[in-house]
Amino acid sequence: MSESKGVLQGFKEFLMRGNVIELAVAVVVGAAFTNIVNAVVKGIINPIVGALGSQNLDHYQACLTATCAKDPKTGAFTDGIYILWGSVLSAALTFLITAAVVYFLMILPINKWKERQAARQALEAAPADPTEIELLTEIRDALLAQRTAAPSVPAPMSGTIGTQKTHE
Repeated sequence: MSESKGVLQGFKEFLMRGNVIELAVAVVVGAAFTNIVNAVVKGIINPIVGALGSQNLDHYQACLTATCAKDPKTGAFTDGIYILWGSVLSAALTFLITAAVVYFLMILPINKWKERQAARQALEAAPADPTEIELLTEIRDALLAQRTAAPSVPAPMSGTIGTQKTHE
């Protein structure tokens, strides 16, 4: 009985890992995102490409044998060996167009946004200049050090005040 509890416990831990849940979410979002990309490709990109040339490349083919025959009524192949290079070209173009749409409409803007966020966080993480109170505290401490120091030995200047006096 303890072995079955161990197996079930292990299965539960497997399911509750972040990787599995993130992967499931990625698959669901990816499926929904596929519909968006396909709509952009079919609704915008393909008509533009179709205006420049043929919209359907599936009918382009080459015959490998000397006797190639096609039924004129149905368009089906009746004899010979055909290479449907138009289908391969169509699939390759669809892939390239889809990849371009994903990159230029999704990846590039997200990367730009991430760069802006990183730059903003770098500015926020930079050390702030000393406040007036901190500067006044340094001046007070420097003046007290000068009063208590022996008259023959000048007090060492440190911090912001010391560097300001050396620049003057």
